[in-house]
Amino acid sequence: MKVCIGYRIQEGPWGGGNSFVSSMTAALRLAGHEVVPDLADGDVDIILMVDPRSRLPNVTIGASHILRYLTFRNPLAVVVHRINECDERKKTHTVNLRLRLANYCADHTVFVGAWLRELPIWKSHPPRASSVIRNGSDTSVFNPVGFQAWDGRGPLRLVTHHWGGNWMKGFDVYTRIDAMLAEPAWHDRLAFTYIGNLPAGFRFRNVRYLEPLDGSALADELRAHHGYVTASLNEPGGNHQNEGALCGLPLLYRSSGCLPEYCDKFGVAFDGPEDFPEALSRYIAQYHGLAALMPTYPHTSEKCTAAWIRLFENLMARRNEIVATRGIWRNPLLFAFNQIPF
Repeated sequence: MKVCIGYRIQEGPWGGGNSFVSSMTAALRLAGHEVVPDLADGDVDIILMVDPRSRLPNVTIGASHILRYLTFRNPLAVVVHRINECDERKKTHTVNLRLRLANYCADHTVFVGAWLRELPIWKSHPPRASSVIRNGSDTSVFNPVGFQAWDGRGPLRLVTHHWGGNWMKGFDVYTRIDAMLAEPAWHDRLAFTYIGNLPAGFRFRNVRYLEPLDGSALADELRAHHGYVTASLNEPGGNHQNEGALCGLPLLYRSSGCLPEYCDKFGVAFDGPEDFPEALSRYIAQYHGLAALMPTYPHTSEKCTAAWIRLFENLMARRNEIVATRGIWRNPLLFAFNQIPF
């Protein structure tokens, strides 16, 4: 099977999409499949579109390339669209429209979280066929080797990490934690490290701050803490909570976006800055029980990539049926709109 993944892998800290493509490429090659970054070859079996914004430097193909490829060169290729974005994530206004427009070329759509598929944009304009495959992280890097659970003595060391510095990553809660660290009730009981980019002009007062880290350096830093916090709002299907959890850290997570479906049973949920202190107290009370569960956290890259390869194999087995019912000209206007680069 020859698979085209329309993304150029970046070195260093670059976010969850980059991690997914790295893991997926390695897993496909390990299984004996060929992976190519573009549509130069005329015999591609599966085209995986991970981002339709073909003007981005790390994106190698968009819907316009795919539609032309299917029409003029290789109609037998099967197209899979991975959706891990939405307007709700950063309060943008064009992402959903772009995704829906590009989805015209897809034979099958994969959402990285069940909540993402339930958004109004996809309820009103459902893909031709779809499934949910949640993200997973690399256990050869993110594992609990060297992690030491909190023994109840000394400050509880919490940590989070984000590549993006958007306020929606949870800075209302991280600001609340920053303030709590100055309160007598928490000053000697709590510590918090933020790893990653910050909103423009934003600075913490009491939180330990580190520049973005990647790979083993990030895993080592995560394992130096006792617990993982994520306050991200409308997270489509992040990897950050997986990386913290797989390092052994029980989760304190916001009940928003994909986080409940990824973190359920492995942490304590909160709604926002108002109930965070109460949730933290419950987390401390449940900490040792949660720590004992963390070795069973399920969202690994091994399981994730295995699910993707099973999907690809299933689609290949149904290729003739998919191609026969595709109807690439079923909406000439959408076909034409997709030729406009964005």
